[in-house]
Amino acid sequence: MTVKQLSLPGLAAACAQAGVSRVGLWREPVQAYGVEAAAELVRDAGLTVTTLCRGGFLTAIDPAGRAAALADNRRAVEEAATLGTDTLVLVCGGLPAGSRDLHGARERIADALAELGPYAEDHGVRLAIEPLHPMYAADRCVVSTLAQALDLAERFPAHQVGVAVDTYHVWWDDQAPAQIARAGAAGRIHAFQLADWTTPLPEGVLNGRGQLGDGAIDMREWLGHVEAAGYTGPIEVELFNDGLWARDGRKVLAETARRFAERVMG
Repeated sequence: MTVKQLSLPGLAAACAQAGVSRVGLWREPVQAYGVEAAAELVRDAGLTVTTLCRGGFLTAIDPAGRAAALADNRRAVEEAATLGTDTLVLVCGGLPAGSRDLHGARERIADALAELGPYAEDHGVRLAIEPLHPMYAADRCVVSTLAQALDLAERFPAHQVGVAVDTYHVWWDDQAPAQIARAGAAGRIHAFQLADWTTPLPEGVLNGRGQLGDGAIDMREWLGHVEAAGYTGPIEVELFNDGLWARDGRKVLAETARRFAERVMG
């Protein structure tokens, strides 16, 4: 998504040029290209798929809506397995229309995970609950903190359900470092993503993720937290940014790789 202006073949070529060997994919462009074809493309390009994003949206109240969500998430699990990644990131869903029941919404997520966790395990895939910044609680994700995410995940085996740590969503939370340690001790950090916090936020707020080093987040500090928790997996950069999307995607990818080397790894 950082360079969504590139086609999947263009992304593969740009990754090769920039020396990037691992990539996190989103379902929409993969589905548009064809899941099997996308899997072949990344394999032929020597790329490893780190995660597939996204499953989730599991808070519907009506039986038809819940059944549709479960079916879509099973497809997402199958797509992840086809692409060769062991991690499906979940954006769990906001409040249904007319509802103000956060607790009920979270319990419906747990009910869905009870069905999806074993299905994912059967396909060699883990589910990673991604808490989103509280400004998204109403419409996108009623899971706003790592503590809430872990309270859900810990109802299930760690090899089925864990969490995704995204700096953009948790940097403000002074309890997040302790929760990262909690997740690490249980083997539940299934993904680690970076994006910076820049202001003012754009209208609609969704596409406000800043390039690494442009905002308020100390990326090295958060890298230190996950490393201290024992995380040794991939580190993804996930930027939703209209300004970056308007530029040459190959240049954005190269810039992002440089920023990662300078601002994160030092």
